[in-house]
Amino acid sequence: MKPKMVLAGGTGFLGQTLAEYFQARDFEVVVLTRSADQAHLTGRLVPWDAHGLGPWSKELEETTVLINLTGKSVNCRYDARNREVILKSRIDSTRVLAEAVAACNQPPPVWLNASTATIYKHTMAAAWDENGVIGSTPQAKDAFSIDVAREWEEVFAQGRTPATRKVALRTAMVLGLGKNSVFPVLRRLTRLGLGGKMGTGRQFVSWIHQVDFCRAIEWIIGHGEIAGPINVAAPNPVQNTEMMKILRTLCGVALGLPANVWMLELGAFFLRTETELMIKSRKVIPGALLASGFRFQFPGIEEAFEDLCGRRGEG
Repeated sequence: MKPKMVLAGGTGFLGQTLAEYFQARDFEVVVLTRSADQAHLTGRLVPWDAHGLGPWSKELEETTVLINLTGKSVNCRYDARNREVILKSRIDSTRVLAEAVAACNQPPPVWLNASTATIYKHTMAAAWDENGVIGSTPQAKDAFSIDVAREWEEVFAQGRTPATRKVALRTAMVLGLGKNSVFPVLRRLTRLGLGGKMGTGRQFVSWIHQVDFCRAIEWIIGHGEIAGPINVAAPNPVQNTEMMKILRTLCGVALGLPANVWMLELGAFFLRTETELMIKSRKVIPGALLASGFRFQFPGIEEAFEDLCGRRGEG
């Protein structure tokens, strides 16, 4: 029998990146989705509501791996309604999947649940591995994000699934060309002459190339000693100023207009997003992955950008 992957919330950029990667490696890929109009997606689509048990639950029997990426995008204004949906979409889906796994006669041996590298404190100093300090900082305006990440991981850890190894994926910004991914936006801004530093430019950016993201997931699935929170990020975070300089060079653009903090605040208001996504210093390293022997294909952001700039499509 083929190995089988069940992807909850597998219709977005990360889900479809994984679906294509693992289907090419002869996995049967099942995507749990709340939308019926998704015929263009990779994987066999199975409806679910992400709130309660249903016929979809039987897909977990004898599944090789369960991956949950469900959650409303954080690229929005954090008003009361959006805060509620952001939290509830993550908590409800994780809780109901725990119920479904617990009810299986032959549950998945491994469950990977999305989390976020933004759980660590804003820092300009030493990078955080999995033992890094968790918490919010006023200058990063990240209190809500930290609260969500903590509660999300707590619900995941509390699920009673003794036969299933569980890994919380503290994932950094994934660089790729898929729909709703950040790299095409950064490249487009750079080509328009808007690729200068954001805010002070001193804040660190943690990131990972989409190829290494998929390879890291494959590695975690295959290494039974890996469990608990795992940083899924390249080993070399980079300051925003340096990142934008590298991208300008690759795009053949000499100068890029900087965006001061007040400009970011104004732009975020009109774009219906939050400045935290741009000004927080996320300095994260993949301690557990490196210790387990994982080696990155794209350890540096320049080679990652070079690869993406050379790929077809604008995203």
